[in-house]
Amino acid sequence: MAGRSKLIVEVVPFGPDQETINQLRSICDNHPSIQPFLCGTRHLLLSFELLDLEDIPGNKSITPPKSSKPTPPSNFLATYYDYTNNRTVIATGPIHDPGCISASQLDSQPLPSTEEFELAVNIVRDHPELGCLIRENLVLPYSAMPALIDTELPDGRIERTLAVGLLPVEEDSEDRTQNDGELSHQIVGVNMIRREVIIYETGAPPFSTASDQICEPPPDANQPTARRGTLGQYQVRVLQGDTEVWSFLAVRPAASSGIVGSGIELRDVLYRGKKVLSRAHVPILNVRYDNDVCGPYRDWQWKEGRFEAIGTDIAPGFRMCSTPARTILDTGSDTGNFFGVAIYVDGEEIVLVSELEAGWYRYISEWRLHKNGTIRPRFGFSAIANSCTCNPHTHHVYWRFDFDIRTAGNNFVQEINERPSTGTSIFRTMNYEIRRSRDSFHNRQWLISNKSTGEGYTLIPGKNDGSADSFGVGDVWLLRYRSTELDDGQGFTTDLNKARANLDKFINKENINGQDIVVWYAAHFRHDETSGEDVAHILGPELKPRNW
Repeated sequence: MAGRSKLIVEVVPFGPDQETINQLRSICDNHPSIQPFLCGTRHLLLSFELLDLEDIPGNKSITPPKSSKPTPPSNFLATYYDYTNNRTVIATGPIHDPGCISASQLDSQPLPSTEEFELAVNIVRDHPELGCLIRENLVLPYSAMPALIDTELPDGRIERTLAVGLLPVEEDSEDRTQNDGELSHQIVGVNMIRREVIIYETGAPPFSTASDQICEPPPDANQPTARRGTLGQYQVRVLQGDTEVWSFLAVRPAASSGIVGSGIELRDVLYRGKKVLSRAHVPILNVRYDNDVCGPYRDWQWKEGRFEAIGTDIAPGFRMCSTPARTILDTGSDTGNFFGVAIYVDGEEIVLVSELEAGWYRYISEWRLHKNGTIRPRFGFSAIANSCTCNPHTHHVYWRFDFDIRTAGNNFVQEINERPSTGTSIFRTMNYEIRRSRDSFHNRQWLISNKSTGEGYTLIPGKNDGSADSFGVGDVWLLRYRSTELDDGQGFTTDLNKARANLDKFINKENINGQDIVVWYAAHFRHDETSGEDVAHILGPELKPRNW
């Protein structure tokens, strides 16, 4: 009997393999549609992503029908930056017919890749004053915030400029140069068009701070990270004896959907053979500081950092661990031996975890799936050495749960208030799209069910998930599914109004009773080192089966 109770994880590759991706990249680089944009220019491929039909840029006119089972990516998107002409160039095409490629120019500034950041550091190395500090290991270059600095030309165009932090290395010996005492922490801008270093009088660009007051102990380990679009979709089955407990498609953060990625993404989640979720992910993440001493920032969730994972690589970017994986929250270190998704068994739960990097922030994306059907989404917060995060600030994380309880439609939502304000029923059917707040006094929860079968899942707020403020906007949005609403369309920004989660625009008073239901759930992490309070650095709700 003990053997039957053991949970076994099987992982099978899904979608195109690495050889196919390499072929697509080569075809794209040399295609006649892209050559007029890139031929003879200084340019760099920032990312190469595989996309589903609903993720394709510009495909906003229709809502494609959902498939009853996982389908492989249908299209690809290559994003280049042309430094000669200071522009973003994208190329898209169908995977099955890569010769049918269309290319265009965008006005937006995509986030830097690891390779581009290294190019920026090399430009600083060539600087007559700063270069020797890096070469002599007196300062440590690191990825700072904001990742991109607005350097506006007289005609209104933005010259692509990356932020590079330069943190003085702590003294570890008696051998120091006479300039050591003069070294200060600073963040410089690197103009990638002119290949010039910009030094700021304040020591940092707008929306940032660099001082000798360092907020977090671990320095940036400067270890390799995955390029956005790295291969990483796999079908996962969790077995107990001959019984399939869980089945889902797991997508690593580097391959996740959304304009800024969405952490570990789960798709087509089945519990004991019954559909629960079409997609579950974190498309929106932002942070605001008190008095705006830094930021605000809209962050990204695709850049995988390294953490400790002991085990066997069962697929590219997926490691089956013999012991629980340990992130920066466990080790207090930015170092590690693995980036991607670590999977391990913790008692009666299967755990998927990854560590993410966004400038100096370190985020933990985690899913816990219990054999009793409970799903525990988790998100954690940390940072490496910087001068901002010791100032009071609040992170806001937004999960998107696309529920398909048994079917893609015929679902409905009931709000549960265990202490009802009026009447006697604790259940209230929600008929139209709406934003709702958490309410601990009434122990408010939400039950998403299939109208025909009565089976459902209850969304239970986490006790540490905080409260919305004017920037965090809200706690829960109950919406009708639209393929155009995978995120709110906003990339990285330091603009206060744009950095907010713009989810209220999706509330169009549409009927959600008996429809395809999407629930957005927000948690709010208040980080204030001056408070003296020991607060949880990992947040998240619970999804529990009902009448299953």
